[in-house]
Amino acid sequence: MALVPGRIYIESTVRIPVNYSDANGADTDPDTVTFKLYSPSGETTTYVYGTDAEISRTSTGDYFIDVVPTEAGRWFYRWVSTGTYKASAVEGTFVVQASPFFEPSSDAYR
Repeated sequence: MALVPGRIYIESTVRIPVNYSDANGADTDPDTVTFKLYSPSGETTTYVYGTDAEISRTSTGDYFIDVVPTEAGRWFYRWVSTGTYKASAVEGTFVVQASPFFEPSSDAYR
C-alpha cells in the first residue's frame, strides 16, 4: 500500500486519514463527514460517511478512505465536516506517477 506522500502508481491503494477534535484537542465525531476527490482529468467524486462504505471510522474522530487512482497526475482531495464546533475542511494532494503499463502509447517511454 502506498502512503501519502511517496511514490504512488496507478491502481495502488492510497490511504487518506483525517482526525477531528474539539478546541481542547479531544477527539470528537462531527455530525457529517464528507470526502471529495478530484482527478487529474477533472472528475469529482463525493463520498459521505454512513452512506458510502468507502469511508471508515476507526475510533472517535478518526476516519480514513482508501483511494485507488486510475490515472497519472495530481489528485486533489477535501474532507468536509459539519456540526457545532466541528465544522471544518481539510485539503491535500497526491501525485500518481505515469506508467508504461497504463499509457503504452506515450512518447515519454520511447
